[in-house]
Amino acid sequence: MKVLVTGGLGFIGSHTVVELHNAGFEPLIVDNLSNSSIEVLDRIAAIIGYKPAFEQMDLREKVAVNQLFQKHADINGVIHFAASKAVGESVENPLLYYENNINALVYILQELQKKQSANFIFSSSCTVYGQAEKMPITENASVQPAMSPYGNTKQIGEEIITDVAKVSNIKSILLRYFNPIGAHPSAEIGELPIGVPQNLVPFITQTGIGLRQELSVYGDDYPTPDGTAIRDYIHVVDLAKAHVVALQRLVENKNLDKVETFNLGTGTGSSVLEVITAFEKVSGKKLPYKIVGRREGDITSAYANTDKANNILGWKAQSTLEESLASAWKWEQKIRS
Repeated sequence: MKVLVTGGLGFIGSHTVVELHNAGFEPLIVDNLSNSSIEVLDRIAAIIGYKPAFEQMDLREKVAVNQLFQKHADINGVIHFAASKAVGESVENPLLYYENNINALVYILQELQKKQSANFIFSSSCTVYGQAEKMPITENASVQPAMSPYGNTKQIGEEIITDVAKVSNIKSILLRYFNPIGAHPSAEIGELPIGVPQNLVPFITQTGIGLRQELSVYGDDYPTPDGTAIRDYIHVVDLAKAHVVALQRLVENKNLDKVETFNLGTGTGSSVLEVITAFEKVSGKKLPYKIVGRREGDITSAYANTDKANNILGWKAQSTLEESLASAWKWEQKIRS
């Protein structure tokens, strides 16, 4: 079965392409290379033994999306990662985020709506919960006003999918994930941000390798045990496997509703300082860091209740924080060597 993976050369997308291959699916990658590199295609090939089909295109171009689905009429599943994803950047440039994250989604759904049946996995985010009122966060937690345009595009995306599913043959699973980190055990693929990293772990590994002078810790005055923000850090391979399990659920018609929602995380919250300490332990490196002001759009704490994914999807995160950081460090060392 051919599965379209949008943003398939990105961090989570590339790992999911590998897991789709492992599960017997035929991945078709679409990416505009705005936040990824064509070299990732070779890196995927080094893991799975061949280069998956690849189309370089911008999903904001409606005609191009239509042509893609005409050319690959046998697409029967879509895993939609393609989106801009930096909270801070979205605050500074909201229109870019609304154009990129909403328009592409609409154009893909318009094509899927023409099919007799279609399976759609949406890359959502725990940002839809805003600052949740209690921890851990369940799927029943109320969706709070978004703290950033990025978070808002994920909320709007979920609403669009839910509305379309009511009047079409599209079945969908919304995967709200927490903070993906780590790299493939082969160290062939991992997180490789363009420019200054927006996420904590690549900033840590780049500081550890000497690429960055020191790490900035955004705020030490949060109402948490050590004053730094708390997140749920999940290994990217665990996350990728969850996308495949979710797709199989739709393909096998095991879904109970046209649209289902699952949290993906470890269920454990770790503060920024705890992540730094864990990295120092696995790498043997002392990490220079400084405390700076809070970042606009950041929340205090977010970690998942994963009971629903564990019990209904039959999926559970396997890797510890230290294992995830060790894989990220192995990847960083390999690409800088």
